[in-house]
Amino acid sequence: MENIFSYTRPMLEDYFTNLGEKSYKATQVFEWLYDKRVSNFSEMTNLKKELIAKLESDFDNYKIKIKKYQHSNETYKFLFELSDQNYIEAVVMQHDYGTSVCVSSEVGCNMGCAFCESGRLKKVRNLNTYEMVEQLLLIEETLKIRISSVVVMGIGEPFDNYDNLINFLTIINDAKGLAIGARHITVSTCGLVPKILEFAKLPMQFNLALSLHAPDDELRSKLMPINKVYSINEVMNAIDKYYSLTNRRVTIEYVMLDNVNDSDECAFKLIKLLKGKNVYVNLIPYNETNHLEFKKTCKEKVLHFGKILQDNNITVTIRKEFGSDIDAACGQLRSKEV
Repeated sequence: MENIFSYTRPMLEDYFTNLGEKSYKATQVFEWLYDKRVSNFSEMTNLKKELIAKLESDFDNYKIKIKKYQHSNETYKFLFELSDQNYIEAVVMQHDYGTSVCVSSEVGCNMGCAFCESGRLKKVRNLNTYEMVEQLLLIEETLKIRISSVVVMGIGEPFDNYDNLINFLTIINDAKGLAIGARHITVSTCGLVPKILEFAKLPMQFNLALSLHAPDDELRSKLMPINKVYSINEVMNAIDKYYSLTNRRVTIEYVMLDNVNDSDECAFKLIKLLKGKNVYVNLIPYNETNHLEFKKTCKEKVLHFGKILQDNNITVTIRKEFGSDIDAACGQLRSKEV
């Protein structure tokens, strides 16, 4: 049985027309689910009883469960339990301009980036669309907030779960769904070239972030095994094609690892790689864990690295640190329940 929260509105329109019903029934159901937050079909009072019975026989509306959540300053970390007793995590970050949520797309991750805690748990399975949607629904319900932006940067490589990801993005972007603007939704990838090119052809203007983390193939292959499949040159060519199709600037994510990728030499190599491209670099202070040998670049060195880039006309931001004390920061997500 399929879950109703995995259905986009066009999918639901097809469902109703195949039953001989009017397609607008899909909009009615969406309004119950996402505006009124009613998931019990029997409470959808503008649907006839026969249709409610059909929905009840065809769809499950099981929700994932909040196992626990932690709070620290401007950050909440949620641990969710899935129906098969697997666990995932999501992080809520409260900014002065709104609330952002970092969602997971898989149970575990097969990308194996050397510096990432999340990748220590090998991929168990993809998340279904509803399991991504419900992360947001449960967070809004629990914290009594309205989510203003979403980043798909939690556990898992989003493009390794492409179809479910796109359905998720479609639902949360839908005006009758969660109505989060496409420009407030960002998907991060470590560089799955075919999916970058496919993503570029979508009509919606979602944001793309590339986890680069090294300026050359030799270093990147040591840090990120995916580079042995898709080289930096292949990935950057895909980014160029993405920009030519979308006219959307790409974020280059670069985690700062002490004495690994934070030298002046690395900065100048990065400048050469990115010169003339419509990108900006987001320097990410590394979040140390007990399990991995990497250390955090000191603040002064991060600022120095950033200045070299800026002096060479590369736009730079330095990511604000959220939730490192509750293992909720970038690269730290990994359920301790497994």
